[in-house]
Amino acid sequence: MEKILVMGCQRTMNSICVACSRCLVAFNRREGAFARYKDKEAEIIGFLGCGDCPGQGVVVRMAQLAQWNAKLGEKPTVIHLGPCLTGHCPYADELVTKIKAKAGCEVVEGAHPYLPENVFA
Repeated sequence: MEKILVMGCQRTMNSICVACSRCLVAFNRREGAFARYKDKEAEIIGFLGCGDCPGQGVVVRMAQLAQWNAKLGEKPTVIHLGPCLTGHCPYADELVTKIKAKAGCEVVEGAHPYLPENVFA
């Protein structure tokens, strides 16, 4: 079974994205980057923010999550990076490089596909 950790922009997760519902809906529907799990057993084991700009604490946060979940026997087999992190963050390239270097599992750049085409349409 795939164990998925969704990582995103701390500021977006805290103030804009209500309960990260778009990532959860996309996962449940197996849409966007989650379509790859259409015929697989998979579950989301958590959401993790980058630690705020400029994301210097992202690796520490990953280590804290690993420690927190160790007694539960849970660790991600794949990490999905939300569009709030990969598409809008000015530090995205650095963050993605750090995450991929330290994750120890596959890192997918993508999650939900529900970005508005026009704000005032």
